[in-house]
Amino acid sequence: MLRTLTIRDFVIVDTIELEFSSGFSVFTGETGAGKSILIDALQLALGGRGDASVVREGAPKADITADFSVSAAAPAREWLEHNEFAVEEGGALLRRVIDNAGRSKAFINGIAATAAQLRDLGDMLVDIHGQHAHQSLLKSDAQRALLDNQAAFKDAGADADARAVAASHKAWRALARQREEFETNAKNVLIERERLEWQVAELQKLAVKPGEWSEITNEHSRLSHAASLLEGAQEALAAISESDHPILSQLSSLNQKLGKLVAVDAQLQTVLDCMEPARIQLQEAVYALNNYLDKVDLDPERLRTVDARMEAIHTTARKFRVTPDALPEEFASLSERLKQLADASDLDGLRQQEEKIKDSYMAAAARLSATRAKAARLLGTQVTAAMQELNMTGGSFVVGLNACEPTSNGVEQVEFLVAGHAGVAPRPLAKVASGGELARIALAISVITSNATTTPTLIFDEVDSGIGGAVAEVVGRLLKRLGQERQVLCVTHLPQVASQANQHFQVAKGTTGEGKTVSHIDVLDNKARVEEVARMLGGVEITATTRKHARELLAL
Repeated sequence: MLRTLTIRDFVIVDTIELEFSSGFSVFTGETGAGKSILIDALQLALGGRGDASVVREGAPKADITADFSVSAAAPAREWLEHNEFAVEEGGALLRRVIDNAGRSKAFINGIAATAAQLRDLGDMLVDIHGQHAHQSLLKSDAQRALLDNQAAFKDAGADADARAVAASHKAWRALARQREEFETNAKNVLIERERLEWQVAELQKLAVKPGEWSEITNEHSRLSHAASLLEGAQEALAAISESDHPILSQLSSLNQKLGKLVAVDAQLQTVLDCMEPARIQLQEAVYALNNYLDKVDLDPERLRTVDARMEAIHTTARKFRVTPDALPEEFASLSERLKQLADASDLDGLRQQEEKIKDSYMAAAARLSATRAKAARLLGTQVTAAMQELNMTGGSFVVGLNACEPTSNGVEQVEFLVAGHAGVAPRPLAKVASGGELARIALAISVITSNATTTPTLIFDEVDSGIGGAVAEVVGRLLKRLGQERQVLCVTHLPQVASQANQHFQVAKGTTGEGKTVSHIDVLDNKARVEEVARMLGGVEITATTRKHARELLAL
């Protein structure tokens, strides 16, 4: 859960450090006081987008740090260990710094990270339901994603089926396009195939091996210079060991003389120590030259053979517009392309592959449809029950699964249907729900689907807008009930919701000595809560009656 949130120089916040407890906490305050700024700051620490505009005017940078406790079995702990971010005291410290030039830095447990890594980790720690979450419920993609999340929560195989559907649909469409291309462009494919067959055959006949060009050019150089190589090696051998006065013999004689003189004057030992290695090296040179002369030979026939091979390789490389040493790679590339065209030319084979992939897709889609149907019935029952609590007595909620053409998401479209009261058929949510009804249904869905996630901290940012009266009290009870299992933070303007909280923060605006507007937050004790709830009930004028009503709400 979220333990502390520290915000410095963010929008109209100077410095704020908040400590959170488990259970249900609320943020209240006048409109424009900065309640939602807290959520924006936390989202930034969780990897959200940010630019220079978030830095408080006159400050060099904005700095947001969120400290979370992470249990040993939590997915976030495994993620931290896998990505080599040190796990300190069972926690995750997420920090984001943005300077007034818009440059951003991110840290996890004090180690530099990317914004993407903050987002990956943040998704495991916090689930935020924004002010306009109910608007997304009107979109088909959002409805499908929500249902699939519920299905995956109830059935671990649902995720695998969804991935299999997407993968097999992609493969199916690729094969279908390949088949259609061949059917409409068969003549050009055959011409291209014949050209490739000729090219591959020519390269296959030449059979240039990887590295052969380098080897054959070296050999050619050696063969073409064989006479001068032999002459030079023989001349060196003669000078060292085979002439009338060979260097090696002279050096050996000198060493013998010096060896005798060392007995007379030991200072000559240094000279002898220098000359003896030279004699040994010259002897080694003699052995090496003899070995070289044994191997080097004038071979005009081999030179002609190498010349012909080099000419053939060079001519072919020029024809294919590649370098000689790139011919093996060109052969492999053309062979692969020919294989693809050969496969593509096999229309019956293509159709069989396409049918096989289609069958695989339909099997995975059928499993996904069955899982969705089960999750749809359960979600419909749960939301319908919640609607009764939220003053929509007799209303019902149904998740429709309408058959459609196969897509990467399956063979049905997900559609949320609602009946506002008894005796009417459910109709699409976008067509029948009023603003207040949509807000209530969205809240019910948010609370219900929150149970389908292991995310420890849930944040509701004014999701209770459009709700009032007795319904607001029910909403407060729903959030309090959810807070018994998770940490729940809620930005609200409803006193009926605020009075249910275990922890109450008041957000207010003030002015500094320099005349700048800043936002500050106070943790309210029981007496201060009465005043804040009374303000929410009665506005500017707080009377004894509103205070009494506030005490009654808090007592409930």
